[in-house]
Amino acid sequence: MTLTSSALPRTAAQRPATLDPAALTAREVFLADLIREAGAVARRAFAEASAPQVGMKGPQDFLTETDAAVEHLVRSRIQASFPDDSFLGEETGGSVADPCWVVDPIDGTANFARRIPHYCISIAYVAGGEIRLGAIYDPSHDELYAARQGRGATRNGVPLSVAQTARADAACLELGWSNRLPNAAYLEALTAMLNAGANVRRAATGALGLAYVADGRSDGYAELHMHPWDCLAGLLLVEEAGGRVCAYLEADGLNRGGAVLAAAPGLADLMSRATKVPLRAAPAQTGLPRTELRQTSSA
Repeated sequence: MTLTSSALPRTAAQRPATLDPAALTAREVFLADLIREAGAVARRAFAEASAPQVGMKGPQDFLTETDAAVEHLVRSRIQASFPDDSFLGEETGGSVADPCWVVDPIDGTANFARRIPHYCISIAYVAGGEIRLGAIYDPSHDELYAARQGRGATRNGVPLSVAQTARADAACLELGWSNRLPNAAYLEALTAMLNAGANVRRAATGALGLAYVADGRSDGYAELHMHPWDCLAGLLLVEEAGGRVCAYLEADGLNRGGAVLAAAPGLADLMSRATKVPLRAAPAQTGLPRTELRQTSSA
């Protein structure tokens, strides 16, 4: 997935075509350990706090002490291990200088605050103008979703594939809500999906919703506005699992956020029409089958 030049201001000559595989592998191993450590912090806090301290950043935008604690841990570990990498977090901000870690310490804070065990940590690593690594960890169920560009996606080490569902009347879709856009746009997309015959749900964690698409548990996820820390890891997971995704980064999503769509191939066009969110070109359109693309990837 390619980032816009405005997000990472480097010339074509400066931007490397590949990343040192050993450097990427070091970060991949580091990421798996880090996100589990962060998840353990969140899991302990969830178990111990009968009434967590909850603040409000805005309408339906919650913040707990655990969000801050997890982000502090993740940021400090990254700075200690890779001091030249930049950092962008939901709670403390940062920069998008290349390379960059993009972090959501708790996605699904509203669930977390209400004692609903459906939340996750989401971390993406961006280098050389592309999303190279993505990980989403569900502490409540000890499920680690991980993807490396060109190498596929896994859950706890088991390879993932998106669902093969192609009929709307057999589909289970998820539509996230955002108060950054008028409710009418959300209702229009919801109505289009329902009229097509799909079952539509909302579970209040977009990152985990995207992971479920990669895992075949859900046939598609859409939201009309998401921040990059909510979706970058999940978009990589879905694409690496064989799904279709939107052109989020091409639309300057890293800087401004934007609409998100990820779906099983058989339902992607339907969801794109319903939400009016454009899709990226499918990997098969490159002329190489997806398995060969993974084998020939240099990173």
